[in-house]
Amino acid sequence: MLYNSLFKSKGKKLAVLIDPGKTDDAKLQNTVIIAQKSGVDFFLVGGSIISQNIDETVEIIKQNSDLPVILFPGSVYQLSDKADAILLLSLISGRNPDFLIGNHVIAAPFLKKSNLEVISVGYILIDGGNKTSVEYMSNTKPIPSDKTDIVAATAVAGEMLGQASVYLEAGSGALIPVSKEIITTVKENIRLPLIVGGGMRNEQNIIDACDAGANIIVIGTAFEKKTELIKGFSEIIRSY
Repeated sequence: MLYNSLFKSKGKKLAVLIDPGKTDDAKLQNTVIIAQKSGVDFFLVGGSIISQNIDETVEIIKQNSDLPVILFPGSVYQLSDKADAILLLSLISGRNPDFLIGNHVIAAPFLKKSNLEVISVGYILIDGGNKTSVEYMSNTKPIPSDKTDIVAATAVAGEMLGQASVYLEAGSGALIPVSKEIITTVKENIRLPLIVGGGMRNEQNIIDACDAGANIIVIGTAFEKKTELIKGFSEIIRSY
């Protein structure tokens, strides 16, 4: 199971987030090949905007890599049985019922019939210094970045509700990544794998997140702008 091999295994992991709405076939193929050669651990596929080419995106990744492909859906329209697994995200930092349980109910029959491994995730949106796509599309407010106690309590609640992992998200294109203080505090209060993404653009951001306790680092926007960053980021992750 991918949850055991990627999320619960020792060592840090690096995931490349592919947004089908922000790439084309040639660029995607190039990114995948570089990621494969650089030692990336897996791919996430999804975005905030409704996309109709999820199947095609997954197929291109699989044609050029043998790494796992996990869905990171922004809506029920971003499902594909061609992937290996799905992060079933519950936006526990927000109070929009559609993103807490509503969309999950709609997706459940499809997921039940598919061969996708379902990994439940307590998804926590944290203020990254600007209004991000996930904030706008989910119609929820992020937790202020100075409210570490609220973030930690939210993560603990997710664990108590039976989530398999916790994802701290600053949002795509965030100006500020999730702080070391928040990551450390959350990690000290839960026993689940901790995923961190959003706003990480340089090697120091990666080091800070890893040192603070993140188990999985997710990079999307930075790689969209500078694909060559993948190799350096991957080397840092492997050094742990």
